[in-house]
Amino acid sequence: MRILFLSAWYPYPPDNGSKIRVYHLLRALAARHEVTLASFAFATARPDQPQALAGVCREVHVVPADPSVRPGWLRALRYFSPQPISTLPIAAMRTATQSLLREGPWHAVIASTETMATYTLRAPASVARILEEHNAFSRWMGDRHATARGRLNRAQTWVSWQKTRAYERRLFPRFHLVTMVSAQDRDASRELVAGNRLPIAMVPNGVDCEHHRPGIASSRPGSLVYNGAMTYSANYDAMQFFLRDVYPQVRAAVPGASLTITGSTAGVDQAGLALDDTVHLTGYVDDIRPVIAGSAVCVVPLRQGGGTRLKILEAMALGVPVVSTRKGAEGLDVVDGEHLLLADTPRDLAAATVRLLQDGALRACLASQARALVERRYDWRAIGAAFTALVEETVARRREARHV
Repeated sequence: MRILFLSAWYPYPPDNGSKIRVYHLLRALAARHEVTLASFAFATARPDQPQALAGVCREVHVVPADPSVRPGWLRALRYFSPQPISTLPIAAMRTATQSLLREGPWHAVIASTETMATYTLRAPASVARILEEHNAFSRWMGDRHATARGRLNRAQTWVSWQKTRAYERRLFPRFHLVTMVSAQDRDASRELVAGNRLPIAMVPNGVDCEHHRPGIASSRPGSLVYNGAMTYSANYDAMQFFLRDVYPQVRAAVPGASLTITGSTAGVDQAGLALDDTVHLTGYVDDIRPVIAGSAVCVVPLRQGGGTRLKILEAMALGVPVVSTRKGAEGLDVVDGEHLLLADTPRDLAAATVRLLQDGALRACLASQARALVERRYDWRAIGAAFTALVEETVARRREARHV
């Protein structure tokens, strides 16, 4: 089959959750089919990046994704648009995708996230349209509204939430398959389009278990890690909450405790994070594995967001025990006290973190059982094969429907 895959992120190097997911799904598809990638790329992309996927994709087409690409007047009108600003088309990508669609025949066009969905809607009727979501965006917007502070912020987040729900209700039925990464996202999306027979399937996030193995680095006593760029609002909210309400309690019980926060901090308001000299911001790191593996405990105090957290799967694969909120572990087939510790209030999160820092036997037990879980349920090879099968089934259904 010939597949056109559209991504909001150029997936190399695979150094954030979205890029990791796209990279592994592309590899799985390309193992059986001919795949062409059309992708945005930020100005920080290295010159060699378009060649990095030459062994995976038949063709790679890159469109710049600088802020200047989207006119300022359009950004200013975001509150008046009937759909989220991130889903409004950019002319250069629209031109590129329309040109590619004319070069068919294609068997399937896959939009990775709602940002790319609009570029698939003019595909010929014979082409299977597939929306591959990384989270249920409307659920995330609902979480942002629930945790918003201040009357104006709550009003703005409520408008964005309702706008996104309305947009998804219109958008999803225009696809022949929609995939979500968790049962919660899948079920919420089915409810959103209730009465429509649209297939909505679950394709979870995963981890490369061969690449992420225990023992890469020795853990430092008292060391905590949070793996996530502060430029993503859900990560920033998680660390703001943890540093303000949880970390002081941990430090009171474990004076030698420290926290490492990985990922980009470009343009981030660090003053809002209550940092001290025991908190280290690494900035962008080429290889995150030694940083995670060198920590005693991975903390995931997320309060917002949909999908599932690759940061938890990566820590588990690396043999690092995890303390998470239930929101952070949402969508993962984990058991509290068996694969990780779950807690939601500041007091309970602090107690669980201190317990793990002080109990080496518990850390080892959780790490062992969590590693076995990711090997069994969350290896990218099996997930990629399942996604490929769904694409093949959708194309076959589309072909049958066209001949009825």
